[in-house]
Amino acid sequence: MIAKLKGRLDSTGIDHAIIDVGGVGYLVGASSRTLAALGPVGEAVTIHTEMLVAEDSIRLVGFARAEERDWYRLLTHVQGVGSRVALAILSALEPLELHRAIMMGDKAMIARANGVGPKLAQRIVNELKDKIGAAPAGAPGIPGVVALPTGSFAADALSALQNLGFKPAEASGAVAAAEEELGDGASLDALVRLALRKAAK
Repeated sequence: MIAKLKGRLDSTGIDHAIIDVGGVGYLVGASSRTLAALGPVGEAVTIHTEMLVAEDSIRLVGFARAEERDWYRLLTHVQGVGSRVALAILSALEPLELHRAIMMGDKAMIARANGVGPKLAQRIVNELKDKIGAAPAGAPGIPGVVALPTGSFAADALSALQNLGFKPAEASGAVAAAEEELGDGASLDALVRLALRKAAK
């Protein structure tokens, strides 16, 4: 599974970017918000990815921030929300705006996204309201999780735990506790191992 790409921004289109990693160009679908955050062509970029595997294709979807990827995963688990619609929602709303809209039952705000009608917006609210929890003060909009330190391996550890099936709130709490116990110099491996032990309690 390809979870992250680090390379040079080769080019961008309306709904995608090509990332050059060691001479190999990866076509990555993305929201307009992510494309705007990547910066100028030719510059170094790091993009979080979700790999979509179908019978006849393998595609990558990319995100400027890990929390956007987390929201993409939540959205695509709602019936009727495919990859294109999820990206349209993330193009129209910041993660924190989306969180607030769901918690307040504001289907009109969600319906601002292209391809999202009132019925689908209501379904998104209904299905996700109990999954995301309350937004913590000062958090960047990660669904139902505590704010994690920047410049550490916390985001990668959080992603690892969620890939193993832990809920966002469980994973973030465990990673935050492990980060506090180990300190800033902890390796990703050590952080994931300790976070797993704490999440399993």
